[in-house]
Amino acid sequence: MAQGTMIFPPDFRWGTATASFQVEGHTTNSDWWAWEQEPGRILHNQRSGQACNWWEDAEADLDRAAALGNNAHRLSVEWSRIEPEPSVFDKEALNRYREILQAMIARGLEPMVTLHHFSNPLWLAEKGDFTSGLVVDYFRRYVAQVVAALGDLVSKWITINEPMVYVYMRHMRGVYPATATGYGTAFRVIRNLLRSHAAAYHAIKEVQPAAQVGIAKYVPVMQNRPGSNFLSTPWRRWLNYLFNDLWLNGMVSGRFAFPLGRQSIPHLKNSFDFLGVNYYSRWYISFPRLVTQDWGPDAVVSDGDFSEVYPAGMFSAIKWANRFNKP
Repeated sequence: MAQGTMIFPPDFRWGTATASFQVEGHTTNSDWWAWEQEPGRILHNQRSGQACNWWEDAEADLDRAAALGNNAHRLSVEWSRIEPEPSVFDKEALNRYREILQAMIARGLEPMVTLHHFSNPLWLAEKGDFTSGLVVDYFRRYVAQVVAALGDLVSKWITINEPMVYVYMRHMRGVYPATATGYGTAFRVIRNLLRSHAAAYHAIKEVQPAAQVGIAKYVPVMQNRPGSNFLSTPWRRWLNYLFNDLWLNGMVSGRFAFPLGRQSIPHLKNSFDFLGVNYYSRWYISFPRLVTQDWGPDAVVSDGDFSEVYPAGMFSAIKWANRFNKP
């Protein structure tokens, strides 16, 4: 069998990633913290508790990342920790994030910071979070505070992590903390997420004109489930449009598209400098179901039955992203 060596360019980034609620521990002002206290919400009623204790011991994990030969790390900052009450910003929390970012840089790890990674402050949830138009200005002000405090250490920002996962899991399936569910709610949340992204993008640019700002988009590769009925093909195309195309088309054009309406959104057009692609697996589609997990007897499945291991889908996801002509 022929063998070869793959050479990566010198500026290629090999990295690791963390999400604030998943690793920091004791994020008690988060809607996820409140959600997991309710019996039956989480498998075996598990609690995040101190999680990985990243908040106190991030440097030890960064040592491990550096030892792996990494030269980058993506982390998120926890909105509920930074702004525990409306318009009250915790300077000690921001200073701790500065320490973590400085520790990354000292270890040769370029930071990439995500500003929203699924979790919301409890006070925002009480106001309706992204189901309410109020969120746009709250998010803009929060982002402005973070960038003012940390911007000298960060040149790459992600406004929102996997916005359509947020919508699908919260407002369609109801398995994430949600104030309301249903198609109407989901479409309203997409509109408010797009508005919030645009507001955050320009808030960052006001402070850091040279900053690179984008989103992280989960891109599942959709295929018809073997043996599914003839309606599965148009159904798959519709779901692919809703989950993959709708968001990016909005950021490119600056307008909502069906089924969100036809409204033009101020400052949304071309409001991204790069497109982050998160890829895990393929989705099997069978009309009228949303997603099936019929992996088949020969499938290689990841630990915890999270998904089928399907490397070929990464090529399809990258091809999809390439048409937007962004890094």
